[in-house]
Amino acid sequence: MAAPKKYPDELRERAVRLYRSSTPRPTFRQLGEQLGVHHEALRNWVRQAEADHGERDDRPTTAEAEELRRLRKEVAELRRANEILKAASAFFAQEIDPTRKRS
Repeated sequence: MAAPKKYPDELRERAVRLYRSSTPRPTFRQLGEQLGVHHEALRNWVRQAEADHGERDDRPTTAEAEELRRLRKEVAELRRANEILKAASAFFAQEIDPTRKRS
């Protein structure tokens, strides 16, 4: 289970919107202090929003990251199931032919 978020989604969206709409753009440290948010958290939120809007290609979008997480979980489950099936196959092969060695 994922850790609980330190900042609510509404604050995150508001902070990113405020940063993107400000002219001139404030520093992350200044805006973070005004909003009561750590400046590195704010920087990461803005970078992720830029990736989600296609303005950056150096990091995956939120949808891509979620899909990657889901696929990694699925691969882990399939590997576990495969190991169980291999062990069961070896067990039943041994039962059918007791002279056969287990590997």
